[in-house]
Amino acid sequence: MAPEQHGGGEELGRFLRARRTQTSPQSAGLTPGPGVRRTPGLRREELATLARVSIDYYTRLERGRETRPSPAVIDALARALQLDDAEHQHLRDLAVRAARYAPQAAPAPSRTVRPHVNLLLETLRPSPAYVVSRSMDVLAHNPGGLALYAGIEDWPAARRNLGRYLFLHPAAREVFPDWDNQIRHCVARLRALAGTDPDAPDLTRLVGELLLKSPAFAGLWERYDVTGRKITTKTFQHPQVGRITLAFQGMALEGTPGHRLGAYTAEPGTPDHDAMLLLDMTATDTERAPSRQGLQGPGPGPSAPPR
Repeated sequence: MAPEQHGGGEELGRFLRARRTQTSPQSAGLTPGPGVRRTPGLRREELATLARVSIDYYTRLERGRETRPSPAVIDALARALQLDDAEHQHLRDLAVRAARYAPQAAPAPSRTVRPHVNLLLETLRPSPAYVVSRSMDVLAHNPGGLALYAGIEDWPAARRNLGRYLFLHPAAREVFPDWDNQIRHCVARLRALAGTDPDAPDLTRLVGELLLKSPAFAGLWERYDVTGRKITTKTFQHPQVGRITLAFQGMALEGTPGHRLGAYTAEPGTPDHDAMLLLDMTATDTERAPSRQGLQGPGPGPSAPPR
């Protein structure tokens, strides 16, 4: 099952519809009329009135038939829907894309990590660190950066993806005490990317797999949230080192579009720092184990990735 591919206007309409159904009349300053509302959130005519556009014009926008809304209309819709700054900017980006959309599949970005970035990852030890692609494929890591996501090392390198781990790995719910918050942040990140590059092959493959295999992902995907609480610390319930809370920093890497460095730190002298040191040492021993096993002859290969 693959995610739907959309023209720019259809993706704009999808976002508007999702936000409309999640905006209550009361929060928009309206008094609901008598009777049962069949539509969750605002009706189309209510949103059109709030944004001061005709119901026909708004309906064409939501159905993807109107692809050139003016900046003033976009801003009015954002105010009526009470979008935050990131959501407002996402709506602007969708409108720009709708106006110039030409259906084509953009090539997937490079997966090659430059040598000096690998050196940086090693230099950051014992802090766990990794490099991910825009769709959260793990492209490079130091020992702790992989070991922190307990069990992901059992997957072939090509399948190691932080989103796939959160939704499909059996250990993820135990590793993350705040799993619900983690998955919301993950889906919001993927949704934001899908809004401006919905036909990207790396994204469509991942989203298609998660829609098919994870009801939790499918439910969040339909909400079309594009922002989430900024995660600055993460707590792990790790099977080897116990509970560990680390500060997190993510940043874009220069020279390779879409690549991001993620790094975790802890204050020296704290139990979290001690646990981080232990994780780094344990992960290093684990990484060396396969080479020692290789001297004894081949063992059973990794299980086939799910299809």
